[in-house]
Amino acid sequence: TRRNAIQVDTIASAACPVRAAIGFAAEQTPTFSPKGNARMLRKSALVLAAAVVCLVGVQPALADCGTCDKTVVQVAVEAKQFKTLVAAVKAAELVKTLSGKGPFTVFAPTDEAFAKLPKGTVEELLKPENRKKLVSILTYHVVPGKVMAKDVVKLKNAKTVQGSKVKINVKEGKVLVDKAKVVKTDIPCKNGVIHVIDAVILPKPKTAKS
Repeated sequence: TRRNAIQVDTIASAACPVRAAIGFAAEQTPTFSPKGNARMLRKSALVLAAAVVCLVGVQPALADCGTCDKTVVQVAVEAKQFKTLVAAVKAAELVKTLSGKGPFTVFAPTDEAFAKLPKGTVEELLKPENRKKLVSILTYHVVPGKVMAKDVVKLKNAKTVQGSKVKINVKEGKVLVDKAKVVKTDIPCKNGVIHVIDAVILPKPKTAKS
C-alpha cells in the first residue's frame, strides 16, 4: 500500500537504516490477535527490506576505491610502476583516446615487464617514425569493455582494440594473456579496469593475403 511504501522510503533514507530498522523491530509491542500478528509481520518485512536497501546501497561507498574517479591513464601515471607504459602511450598519442568514455580493459605491463624486452627496443619504439608500430603494440593490450577478472578466466581469447585476439589461458592457478602472467587484477577506473601483467605482449605480424 501507499503507507507501506512511505515506510520503506523513510526507513531506507535514514542516516543508518540498518540500525534504525533493528531498533524499530525491537520496540514493537507483541500483538496476539491474528490481525495484529499480520500487521507485525508486514512491519518486519518492511524493516528487512529497508535493511537490504541500505546494505546494497552503502557497500560500494564503503569500498576503499581511490581509483574509481580516475581514468586508466591517470591511474597508470599515479601508480609509479607504469612509467614506461605511460611514456609509450604519450609517444603514441593515445592519451586522449584512453582518457575517453570507454570502457577499456587494459592489460598493463609494468616497467619490469618492458625491461625484459631486448635492449634498445623501447627506445626504438618511442621514436616518432615508429609510432604506427607502437600504436599497434599498445592497442593490443586493450580490450573493449570492462572485463573483470572473474569474466576473464571464462574466456579463451579476447579481441583487442588493435584487431587481433589475445589468447587467455588458466594454468596452475595463474591467468596468462598470451605468455604474460596476470599479477594483479581488477584495478577499477572511471572508464574501465586495469589488470597488471609481467610481460609485454606482441601482436603477430599481419601477413598479406594471397
